[in-house]
Amino acid sequence: MRQEHLKLQSLSHVLISHMHGDHYLGLVGLLSSMNLLGRTKEITLIGPEHLEDLVTSHCRYSGSKFQYPIHFQVTDHTKSALIYESSHLLVKSFPLMHRVPTTGFHFQEKTRPRKLIKKKLEFFNVPIKQRVPLTMGEDFITEEGEIIPNERLTTDPPKPTSYAYCSDTGYFPSVVEHVKGCDLLYHEATFMDMDAARAKKTQHSTARQAAMIAKEAEVDQLLLGHYSARYRELDELLAQAKEVFPQSRLAEEGLVIDIDKDC
Repeated sequence: MRQEHLKLQSLSHVLISHMHGDHYLGLVGLLSSMNLLGRTKEITLIGPEHLEDLVTSHCRYSGSKFQYPIHFQVTDHTKSALIYESSHLLVKSFPLMHRVPTTGFHFQEKTRPRKLIKKKLEFFNVPIKQRVPLTMGEDFITEEGEIIPNERLTTDPPKPTSYAYCSDTGYFPSVVEHVKGCDLLYHEATFMDMDAARAKKTQHSTARQAAMIAKEAEVDQLLLGHYSARYRELDELLAQAKEVFPQSRLAEEGLVIDIDKDC
């Protein structure tokens, strides 16, 4: 986060998919750093039931005490559930298939307000108090009783975007229903075809299997990650995914994807 110039104190929620070390070992350090920086704003940690034990055990054995409130929210790895909602965003968790309880996360932007056409508002003398209803899709009624259709005064908002995150998981076709039509899908691709048996045994996915999920779900773009360290070059891994789903790309450290523009 520091390398990408992202502010630690701006975090309000942290989502943990499952209790394997490479997905949670940095959490206590993150919380401690924010504490040392004087954080007072509360934070919510969303993840498996043992996540709270992890954090409280650290505090108990190290004698540490955080100076800001930490709220814990437990995910259900057996079904899809709404875990967060704001004025502009919905976040749902959904089941994945791994050696320990694991969830994926689906981020769905809410439909934004319609855009007002300034010249039209002036032409029809639309009062200020009537402009918010217009952004919600209502028509405008003049003092004379004439109905001005909303589409004459506003334009459509940008299409709501969506992103789904599938961390460690074996090939699990049920994922399709939870990520259907996403603009961007991140899906683990630990192994190549040659190690498909290893993928099945460890409940991980091959790049080809990740691409199969993306194709079936009709997503716009697939982002591959969580590669096994046994592969020094990833060109073949990407090629195997592209054979099934051409809109595949490799996740790389520092990569930034603008979903509005790239998808």
